[in-house]
Amino acid sequence: MPSPTLAIDGSFATITLRRPGQANRLEPEDLAALVAHVETADADPALRVLLLRAQGRHFCSGFDIGRVGAAGVAAFERMVERVAAARPVTIAVLQGGVFGGATDLALACDFRIGTPACSLAMPAAQLGLHFYRSGLERYVSRLGLDVAKRLFLTAERIDAAEMKAIGFLTHLVPAEELDARVAALAATIAGHAPLAVLGMKKHLNAIARGELDAVALAQDVARTLDSADLQEGRAAFAEKRAARFRGR
Repeated sequence: MPSPTLAIDGSFATITLRRPGQANRLEPEDLAALVAHVETADADPALRVLLLRAQGRHFCSGFDIGRVGAAGVAAFERMVERVAAARPVTIAVLQGGVFGGATDLALACDFRIGTPACSLAMPAAQLGLHFYRSGLERYVSRLGLDVAKRLFLTAERIDAAEMKAIGFLTHLVPAEELDARVAALAATIAGHAPLAVLGMKKHLNAIARGELDAVALAQDVARTLDSADLQEGRAAFAEKRAARFRGR
């Protein structure tokens, strides 16, 4: 069965889920592949944006329910946490259904761009499964307690408009504009100063988890104040031109 692939192109990388015939459900071997891909992306200092997308009609139907057990759930949670901790800015490209654990995988990304074909369901209660801790925390911190209760306790399926209304989708675009909007967002992020962008991503996520390291934040602020990129940004602003940031 095809595992997720990783493609790197300069400042950008793309992880692609490749089981469209099974709604891109994730098998145990896929979890290790996804972790390895994120670690490869993290190790490339030139890489600033990591896309997560999928082939076919649906984005992902989550973990294979037939393989659910203590070890599988723990491995899935570790994989999602690795995505959440990725150094590059992450964008989930959602062309269709997002179900089960895949909803948490998408929430672990920094942006989620979807189309009207999207829908979402969290069927844990229907299946008799208690969701893992970090996923519950992510739902509450990113969507709010009332929304988390609604989705987990009712297992209702919601459409793209509702996904945008509750904050699950950061962007909702026509299907024919999806690729262009993703490319534009990725280019915008990659064009900004990486020390500032990647540092603020890291600390914003820590604040959302209630785990801010004030010393590390102060160090990263000081690093940008002393950076060549800040000097370049000031010069570009004064000269009314695009800045050429180098991450130092």
